[in-house]
Amino acid sequence: MHSLSTRTNTATPHQSALLPRLPQPAFWGLWVTILSLAVLAIGVVASHSPQFTSEEFTVDQELSKSHVGVLTGLVMVLDRAFSPVGGVVMIGLVCLFLWLFRTSFVNALAFGGVASAGWLSSQLFKVIVARQRPNPALLIDPLSPETGSTSFPSGHVALAVGLAWAFYFLLRKTHWARPVMVLAVVVPLVVAWSRIYVGVHYPSDVIASFLAASAGVMLFVGVWNLFRGAGDATAATHPSV
Repeated sequence: MHSLSTRTNTATPHQSALLPRLPQPAFWGLWVTILSLAVLAIGVVASHSPQFTSEEFTVDQELSKSHVGVLTGLVMVLDRAFSPVGGVVMIGLVCLFLWLFRTSFVNALAFGGVASAGWLSSQLFKVIVARQRPNPALLIDPLSPETGSTSFPSGHVALAVGLAWAFYFLLRKTHWARPVMVLAVVVPLVVAWSRIYVGVHYPSDVIASFLAASAGVMLFVGVWNLFRGAGDATAATHPSV
């Protein structure tokens, strides 16, 4: 559970206080820009093309005709679990566990930052794009009607993607790495499907969420590692005695 940390038993007190370096792609700033522009491009098309929105809405309508008891129960659980309240609870509990029971405040800070960066990225694009949600009155069986809030991208999916990245960073060097990688792919996809099944998002909303959340995570990781680099430079200039 300490895979986020680069500390060793021989680390000096100053070094052990440094933040761990998180994995990041080369040219991370460029990737953040590309992903963000892709989200904005999808958002512009989605919010300014009635024909595009109409065609997307047929997917919501078709799923609304085929609601099944077991699946409906599952998606309603996901609806609550990945809601704003559920997100705060999940991130908070994991951070507290890492801090209090694994005695790793740095891991807790890193996990919370990665998950929150992915999740909150959706809120920025919601404000910019301001796309209206699907009209629940046009659905056969609206499970959780939502009006008066913006649709693009999905906050539920962005939260799932942010958590997926956070758990991957945390456990990538442990024996949990393989199952975590599988869940990091499956869970966000299931949450994305559930948002269309419920009828509160268009397909492009959930697709854009993967891009937006990943951009938010990369931005956070890049800034985090820059801070770590500054710490390394300070440690080299002022070594402990």
